[in-house]
Amino acid sequence: MNTISIDFQPFVDWDNSPFILFSQRGKILYLNNSAEILFGYVSKKELYDLALAYAPQNFGYKTTTLTLNYDAFNFYAITVGYENEEQLSIRLYNAPRIKAATSLERDKLATTDINLLLEANIALFKTKNSNNLQLLTDPDLPTLKIDQNRFSKLLRKILESYRASDSIRITLKLLVGEHIIIEAKKVPIAQLSVEANGRYIDTDEEIRALSKQCHITAALSEHTIKLDIPLMQ
Repeated sequence: MNTISIDFQPFVDWDNSPFILFSQRGKILYLNNSAEILFGYVSKKELYDLALAYAPQNFGYKTTTLTLNYDAFNFYAITVGYENEEQLSIRLYNAPRIKAATSLERDKLATTDINLLLEANIALFKTKNSNNLQLLTDPDLPTLKIDQNRFSKLLRKILESYRASDSIRITLKLLVGEHIIIEAKKVPIAQLSVEANGRYIDTDEEIRALSKQCHITAALSEHTIKLDIPLMQ
């Protein structure tokens, strides 16, 4: 076995599965980025009580299959464990995304570089707004087929909802290991996350409608909008 010391925390930080470490009294000692987003939809007490309910009787770890739903979050299993009496951990496993088969007019969808389309709409937003904006994208994302006009309109509506925010953080990444079923085929998912200290909600219904028209799953909260975008070919 390799005995080289490795810091695994960055891998846990960016894992798509929420991970939380509690103290014996329910205080949060650590949580990764996915868990931080999840806490916008479920309380700390509810997840701590869940961890207590499914903890193993002795030191170690136990995985339990169950169905959990918190708004747009769906989980199919949890692992709860502890190696001492001071700390208790829980990890929630994302359920595969399943979408009913729908008829898509693929020939009417344009092959698109999503990074370029995102950057173009951000540039347009910047012509009218001076907000500080941080952008992190994955340059290796494959092209996809999408309705460019509707998707651009969706991006503009989302960005406009953050028009009064001091700083906007935008992340576009591939959700490794996750997929959605479209026309009986597995399709990988890219996630676009836009976050700030607050936003206007006057166009939320339009954002949801446009997302549905683009076959995108949208999750909207007080500070964050997340789009799960199928990378259709």
